[in-house]
Amino acid sequence: MEKNLTSGSVFRTILSFSLPYLLSYFLQTLYGMADLFFIGQFEGVDSITAVSIGSQVMHMLTVMIVGLAMGSTVIIGRAVGAKQQEQLSAAVGNTITLFMGISVVATGVLICLVGPIVGVMSTPAAAVTGTKQYLNICFAGIPFITAYNIISSMLRGMGDSKSPMYFIGVACVANLLLDFLFIGVLRLGPAGAALGTTLAQTISVLFALAAIRRRGMGLTVRREHFKPKAKTMCQMLKIGLPVSLQDGLIQIAFIVITVIANRRGLNDAAAVGIVEKVIGIVFLVPSTMLSTVSALSAQNIGAGKHKRAALTLRYALLITMGFGLVVSVAVQLVSEPVIRLFTSDRLVITMGGQYLRGYIWDCLVAGIHFSFSGYFCAYGWSGISFLHNFLSIVFVRIPGAYLASRYFADTLFPMGLAAPGGSLLSVLICLAAFAWLQRRNGSQGACGHQA
Repeated sequence: MEKNLTSGSVFRTILSFSLPYLLSYFLQTLYGMADLFFIGQFEGVDSITAVSIGSQVMHMLTVMIVGLAMGSTVIIGRAVGAKQQEQLSAAVGNTITLFMGISVVATGVLICLVGPIVGVMSTPAAAVTGTKQYLNICFAGIPFITAYNIISSMLRGMGDSKSPMYFIGVACVANLLLDFLFIGVLRLGPAGAALGTTLAQTISVLFALAAIRRRGMGLTVRREHFKPKAKTMCQMLKIGLPVSLQDGLIQIAFIVITVIANRRGLNDAAAVGIVEKVIGIVFLVPSTMLSTVSALSAQNIGAGKHKRAALTLRYALLITMGFGLVVSVAVQLVSEPVIRLFTSDRLVITMGGQYLRGYIWDCLVAGIHFSFSGYFCAYGWSGISFLHNFLSIVFVRIPGAYLASRYFADTLFPMGLAAPGGSLLSVLICLAAFAWLQRRNGSQGACGHQA
């Protein structure tokens, strides 16, 4: 399954790698919506609320696992680019050891914390039981959720973005069928939704392991490669931990902004909730490009092709900026019709249209710092990504949303602008960091190969 990404047209390589990645993200989005869809068809508001709150918690955990796995993608990608088979085998073995250990510990800790988590989320009394059922079952399935994500991260680091797409496709189909069985036929409510999600991930992992066993991964992993190596694990955590914390912080920021919107009233809360779903779909492209730049640049860095890594960043910037500009301009003309797809309430449509017209510009601006973040991660400088996201959230995004909500009570447009405002600060920090790192490394024209 190993594929070299260090030769040929950079632009075509980006497209061939990113399109399966984009489809994987899209399938994952559908996967996450399936539980709510079936619960909405067969159960009441209390069950809908329970699954909504539970899935929000699980989404936060999942994106943090994916962020942490970025370290493995980069380390494996460098080893592939450098054609260092022994280091590649050690990276794969240590990835499995590290994440399986983390998943077992996390499962035990989180199951013990279900009650406090339900309380922190301000879960309505009628939904408490369902939320606890959902989280208990999903937390028990964390090892399988982790297994899918580390298999995908390892394959992407080796240049294979198609296999993870097939694996998530299997999970989606299984989840739809199991949700219908557990929720629609057996009427198990939130517990059924959780069982469907967990078993679908398990089936996906078994399918992935069977595929790898049949086709191989292009390397040999022996027992000694699973033995923890401090240097290898530290390299993974140095890159992955800041990304994981950053993704967790972003999810917390979304929750805080949702609370701000909730305090404005039911219509405003509904409008913001709908727009967040729309933005989640639109942001699949910038998110895909972040991961693409990281994986491709890592291989090129390992091969010593720093100029090709920089060219990958340049093409990614052009793609995300072009996409962001087209989408942002188009949405100015069709924002209300987009919101109308989700609701018929006129006031919610009006408020949602206002919020979307402001928020959508973040697709353009964030696409820039997403691309830079992927590039920095490939060089081991994921701390820069964490720093600019932390500063933008703390100093612009949350304060901006709060002030806009307080001083512009009749419109959500200024509140929507808080997101691109925060991303603008991130872009300025990324540009400054990129320029400083280039000057520091002189003619190499890159960040320098960091361990």
